[in-house]
Amino acid sequence: MAQQAIITVKDLVKHYGDFKAVNGISFEVFEGEIFGLLGPNGAGKTTTLEIIETLRQKTSGSITVDGFDIERDTDSIKQRIGVQLQAAGYYPNLNLAELIDLFSGLYGVQVSPMEMLEKVALTDKAKAKYKDLSGGQKQRFSIATTLINNPRIIFLDEPTTGLDPQARRNLWELIRQIRDGGTTVVITTHYMDEAEELCDRVAFVDGGHIIGIDTPDHFIDELVASGFERKKQVKAANLEDVFIAKTGKEWREG
Repeated sequence: MAQQAIITVKDLVKHYGDFKAVNGISFEVFEGEIFGLLGPNGAGKTTTLEIIETLRQKTSGSITVDGFDIERDTDSIKQRIGVQLQAAGYYPNLNLAELIDLFSGLYGVQVSPMEMLEKVALTDKAKAKYKDLSGGQKQRFSIATTLINNPRIIFLDEPTTGLDPQARRNLWELIRQIRDGGTTVVITTHYMDEAEELCDRVAFVDGGHIIGIDTPDHFIDELVASGFERKKQVKAANLEDVFIAKTGKEWREG
């Protein structure tokens, strides 16, 4: 059975004066997958996502999100997506339960703050302020805010940057649980091990173009088949695995 596209991008172009940030990008994201958009800084990843998220105007091309056109149905698209906010988006003097209430009001939905915090293992921090959370807690809370409107798709922008190995691995598991619950996940990351571990498919973006799109396994097999060899012998585990094995998997707060 063919997979159903939930996002379709065709010939997307975004120019800033003479600078071509996005120059004819086309791809599909399938319903129920974790899709990675990978590339160096300035490649056009963030611009592409911001256009899909209705946060930025395109120069040309077409985008449909869950069957809705990006130009005609902006409000319908906003109701179906969840976008991870950066730290500046949170009021410093509100606690987590109050922030959930605030965002649910902005979305026009009613949710239980404790139920939302339970999804990301933060019920014990309901009365804490965002600024007092650890890095891992902040990232989990930002993901909780993307789920408030029960979205069909969530967008996560480098969600594990700066986290320790326990927080990183546990956040991976949280992202998998969200996908397994029926939500499509679109993620950007500079950590290739993260993309390999999490993503069903990845697209490499460079110079405003898609330069490859496939499963991580296929890309790796293709490279190996071309005669590529690592300089160092690849082992069955890496140093991060050792770190986790010696110090445990549980969340570390602080």
